Formats: sequence, structure tokens, C-alpha cells
Amino acid sequence: MIVFDLKCPGTHVFEAWFKSSAAYEEQRAAGMIACPVCGDTQVSKAVMAPNVAPKGNQARPAAGAQLPAPAPGGGAGAEPPPEVLKQAIAVVAEMQAKLLEGSQWVGMSFADRARAMHSGEEDAAPIHGQATLEQARELVEDGVEVALLPLPVVPPQARN
Repeated sequence: MIVFDLKCPGTHVFEAWFKSSAAYEEQRAAGMIACPVCGDTQVSKAVMAPNVAPKGNQARPAAGAQLPAPAPGGGAGAEPPPEVLKQAIAVVAEMQAKLLEGSQWVGMSFADRARAMHSGEEDAAPIHGQATLEQARELVEDGVEVALLPLPVVPPQARN
């Protein structure tokens, strides 16, 4: 496994793990990698600092130590440091995973299944899947309650 720091054109930096460099290139070319902040699939490798261990006589921060607060005067539009963003995304990912427990992946049949449940043709049960923007708009216009997940979901058949 290999980890890369990736960034989107919106300058959001995030971390992703891949089986190999070739697997990253294949997934990037297929548009399978999306920024977890804005959803843009035009991602590229970000500059990464090597993980070099400190000298033996230097103290390390304790595991789970709090991250430093942003510098004062950063302004309302100042973007938090990448470490803070990664921590926030990890919390959102954990919350999303808990929300999806017991939910069935239905892939691209999401819109049809949600509409069938709404009309009573199918028993209502938690589902999640994929829909085009147009399908999602039509569902909302028809009064079908749907919600956009904050982070992309890896389909079960695509997991390692």
C-alpha cells in the first residue's frame, strides 16, 4: 500500500491510500478519485513532506495530542492547515460510516429504488447509491426525501 497527499484545483489537500502507484494512475484517469471537500475529480499529487523520525534526544508530541490552534489574524477566509482538514474529514467519514450501517448499497438503481419506496411499491428500508444530478433534482421535485452524502462512497465490489 502507498499513501499520497492529493489536491484538487480548489487547493483542498487530502490523503488517499492505493495498492500501488499504477493503481492511483488508473483510478485518477477513470475519474474514480474525488476531493472529499468539493467533489472535484480533477485531482493531482500534492507535494509531500517525507515522514522522517526525529532525533532520539528530541521529545515527540504524545499520541492524540491536540493540534495547534490557527494563528491569530488569519482572517475569516483563512483556510485551516491540512492537518486540521484531515482530522475534520476523518470525523465526518466516521459519522458517515455509522449512518450507513444497516443501509444497502443499490448502486445506480438508487433513483428507481427511492422512487419505488416513496410510492409504496417497495418496503421502505435504508439504501444508498448513486444518482445523476438530474435524477436527484427530479426526486426532490417529486417530494422524495434524499440526502447527498458529504464524502464519496466506495462501492462494495470496488473495495480491496
